[in-house]
Order: sequence, then structure tokens, then C-alpha cells
Amino acid sequence: TGSSRGIGRECALGLARRGCNIVIAAKTTEPQPNLPGTIFTVADEVRALGVDALPFQCDMRSDQNILECVEATMNKFGRIDILINNASALWWHEIKDTPMRKYDLINGINARGTFALTQACLPHMLKNGFGRVINCSPPISTDYRAFGGFTAYNMSKYGMTMVALGVAAEYAGKNITGNTIWPATVIESLASENFKLGDRSLWRKATILVDSVLSIISEPASFTG
Repeated sequence: TGSSRGIGRECALGLARRGCNIVIAAKTTEPQPNLPGTIFTVADEVRALGVDALPFQCDMRSDQNILECVEATMNKFGRIDILINNASALWWHEIKDTPMRKYDLINGINARGTFALTQACLPHMLKNGFGRVINCSPPISTDYRAFGGFTAYNMSKYGMTMVALGVAAEYAGKNITGNTIWPATVIESLASENFKLGDRSLWRKATILVDSVLSIISEPASFTG
């Protein structure tokens, strides 16, 4: 998800280079001045690598839209092997500065959307006896200092992590794994540029996460959780 640009796009292209057909699930269908890239431009890039692509406009807050995305995927490809939950909304502010509409937005996309899409994909993975769920979310911290200015955001991202842990627990022994990836530094993207996140000299390229994704997918089923 979130594959019209940034980390999601890089993951889509990385998997396409390994021969995977790709579903480009994201919101953007028309390029914007500050948000270049659409599901269709990435689909063209994927096809240029010799595999097939399904661009699908997906709103992670819509249960129906998520189910339609999974149905379209099954109709076109007949299987779902890998799910990368990357789509996320960003909000780095203190509790007192977080409107409830913003809280609902980030939790609706990040935690709830990840849960809903994972739930919809798992039966198809189970039927085929293979599945790799990878969520772009951090390890859960119990250090209270990590929550200063990040409480709502951390709740939403830790929710994504808990989905991966749930998959690991519930599908152990079924060749379906649940894992997460999270960078140690800010990843260069439109989000990091638009929000001016930290010292640019410390940023890493999104390709470093692609390497991690490809490694996780290649691991045996014992590499989970």
C-alpha cells in the first residue's frame, strides 16, 4: 500500500525486478505539484520491468474499498503471496495539539487500515500455503520519553506492529509470517522533505528498506514475529 511514491514505490519496483506481479494500491490517480507519482505511473514502471501490474485506487479508511482491492487482485492474479502495509498518515504533535479528527485519521489509516487489509488477505494466503506480511512500523517502546510529541502517531504505528505480531502468532506453522521494518534514521521521501524531518545529511535512501523487505521475504517461515 502507499505505492504511488516513496518507500511503497521502491518496494513495488524491487519486487517487480524479482519477477513479482504487483498491485499498486494507493490513493493518488492524478499527480500533484508537491506529490508527483500516481498508481498509473508506477504501474507503467512495473510493466517496463517485464511483469504485470494492477493499479488500484484504495482508501485505507474504507472497508468496502479494501475488500474490492483484494477481490480485484484475486480476479487478476489468482493469488496473494506478499502484503506490504506501507500506507501511513503522519502526525507529530503533543496530545493537547491533536484534534480528534486528526487522531481518527491517522489511526484509521495506519492501525485500522492495516488490520482490515491484512484480515482480507490472510484467507487467500492460507489457501495457497504461503504468505509474507510486512508492516512498515516500529518496534514497540516502553520508554515513556519516546511518546513526547508522538503519542497519537505512536499509537497508530504500534497498532500496525501488533498486527504483524498477531499474524506471527496466529499463523505459526502455516508458512505465513508477520514482520515489520523500521529505519534507524529518516528515509528520504516527499514526506521527509515536505515536513522537514531532521538533518538531511543523516537521511537514507528508500532502497535500504527494499533490501530489508527482499531479505525478509526470502527467509524461511521460522523468521517471523
